Formats: sequence, C-alpha cells, structure tokens
Amino acid sequence: MATEGQVITCKAAVAWEPNKPLVIEDVQVAPPQAGEVRIKILFTALCHTDAYTWGGKDPEGLFPCILGHEAAGIVESVGEGVTEVQPGDHVIPCYQAECGECKFCKSGKTNLCGKVRGATGVGVMMNDKKSRFSINGKPLYHFMGTSTFSQYTVVHDVSVAKIDPQAPLDKVCLLGCGVPTGLGAVWNTAKVEPGSIVAIFGLGTVGLAVAEGAKAAGASRVIGIDIDNKKFDTAKKFGVTEFINPKDHDKPIQQVIVDLTDGGVDYSFECIGNVSVMRAALECCHKGWGTSVIVGVAASGQEISTRPFQLVTGRVWKGTAFGGFKSRSQVPWLVEKYMKKEIKVDEYITHSMTLGEINEAFHLMHEGACLRCVLKMYD
Repeated sequence: MATEGQVITCKAAVAWEPNKPLVIEDVQVAPPQAGEVRIKILFTALCHTDAYTWGGKDPEGLFPCILGHEAAGIVESVGEGVTEVQPGDHVIPCYQAECGECKFCKSGKTNLCGKVRGATGVGVMMNDKKSRFSINGKPLYHFMGTSTFSQYTVVHDVSVAKIDPQAPLDKVCLLGCGVPTGLGAVWNTAKVEPGSIVAIFGLGTVGLAVAEGAKAAGASRVIGIDIDNKKFDTAKKFGVTEFINPKDHDKPIQQVIVDLTDGGVDYSFECIGNVSVMRAALECCHKGWGTSVIVGVAASGQEISTRPFQLVTGRVWKGTAFGGFKSRSQVPWLVEKYMKKEIKVDEYITHSMTLGEINEAFHLMHEGACLRCVLKMYD
C-alpha cells in the first residue's frame, strides 16, 4: 500500500483523562517496527472493559490513551520479520496474545501468553518500549495492546488473528472479546456437561454468550440472574430457561437458588465484576462438585471472600480470561463457526453508530438497553 513506511494521520477517539468525554482527534500513527502490524480498523465495538478503564477503575489504566479492543480490520503494512499476516489480510486484533513459544503457550494448560504482556500492560510496544501513537509529537498510550478506537492501529504480530476474508467485519469484530469470553467460560474453563444446571449472574453480552454456550453444551436448566426484568425476554432467545431478580426476594440470592435447585447448581458464572456477587455465585453451587467461574472484572483493589468450608466441602472457584481460547489459532475457528451459523453474533448487536458518536454510544451501553454497539470507523 502507498502508505507503507509512512506516518499515517487519521481520526481516533482519545481519552485524555478518566471520566472525561472522549475527543475525536487527528492522531499520527507510526509505521510498524519489527514484529509489528499496522491495521486499518473498519469496525470496533464497545465493551464494558473500555468503560472500566476510562472510568479510572483499572490499575493499569494510563492517560492519555486510545481505548478499544473488540474490532476487525485489514492489514495495511507489516514490520520486519512478520510472516503470518501480510497487507490486505482480514484480521481481528486480539488483546490476549499467542506466541506459541513462551512458558505459558507451551504449557498446554492456559491461553495466557507472556511474550508481550510486559509492554501491553504499560501501554507501549515491546520493541522500543514506546508508543506508535502521537498528537503533534506528544505520545498517547496504547490500551490492551489493541487500541481500536483509531482508524489505524499498530499491534504486535502475536496479537493478530487472520480470518476468512468472506466474513463480515461489522459482525465478526465481536469475536475479539465478549462473545468468545462467554462461550469459552462454558466450553473451555468449566467444561459444562449435558444435563447440568447452570446459573448466570449478569445478562449483558458476556452473560448471554454463557447462556448460548450452556445451551449448546446440553445444560438442562439455565438460570439467569439480573436486577433488570426487561432482560429476560432477550435472554430466553439465547438459552436462559428461567429468570430470577434478586430484588424480588428477601433471602440472599444464593439461598434462593439452592432452594430452587435441590441443593445448588452444577456451574455458576459471574459476568458482572462485583465481588459480593462472586461470593453468591460460589455459594449457590452444589456441595461436593459445584464449580463457579469468575468472568467479570472487579475494580482495582477489590478482594473476594467466602468461608473456607465452602471449598473444603467440594466447591471449586475458577477464573477465565478470553474464555480460555487461544487467540490466533482459535478466533479463526470461531469465525468459521459463525459463518456456518453454529454460533450467534448478529443477535448481540443492538446499535450501529459512527466513531464520531462514540460518547453517545457509551451512554447507551450504560443505560442497559444496548448489548453491543458497533462503530463504523469511516463515514
């Protein structure tokens, strides 16, 4: 492409400081260095993790930065030594890298990867520990190694999944975070078996993806727990079979669920990021074998608690990141499943807007009527 090796000036939504509206700015995006890929982002979705950092709750949140981590685009250029993607490839940037060589990748026990984490955790690139984004010479931090609220972004090559060029980018961008997180929590982390009873706390995008995964795994009952009754009709379409609003009960929600399920559920999933709900999710599990998976991200400095006896008597407490999926090797597989209509994606998209409307889009997300809002990066 004609822009190869050049600095590109493009539009991006910049978070100058926590809790202040994002500002559409002209930013300069440097060319990719060795082991890096510059991507033209065509569509990006909003996720609560972006709002979590923007709201100042993230211990790794750095400002000014360019947020965004659920997106899809086309490779514009690649740096030295990059062999797995080339200009023109359709890709999904992945905040969860996969190098295939580090201790984590080789363990066969986790989807976490350690190769670039030391850089992405502090908002820079691995090569020179600097940012590729700037405004008139002033650097802007990267976010989660992706920074997709920019028309062009630079990412590490170990954080790029090459996908089927036939896949619609305005839909499959969702496979960069929320949907795989929910499906994978069920399929990879909990390994829910047919006939299981499942409880899901929080029926946003991730909670609904857990419901879809549980239904596909053959769960006999999928209990959705949320304080918004309006979410139940939507949740039914994703596989939730019954709904509980904790506000309708005087007893603690874990007791309500234990009473309804003859001793507790086989699997529970916390998809909110609230530490007291995490406790309830564990304690509604069946004695002897119940497993609770923490999916939601709690605010910095928060701690979980329960009585040790809960674990001594056979309950298991687990966590998951990106649903346990290995990004570069398994995101293309998820795209194929979507193309074969084996998993839902379109159904999570409730709103479509433009990059210039990003503040309004976040407002919609916080109101609860919006599952996923996809932003078109070019008008």
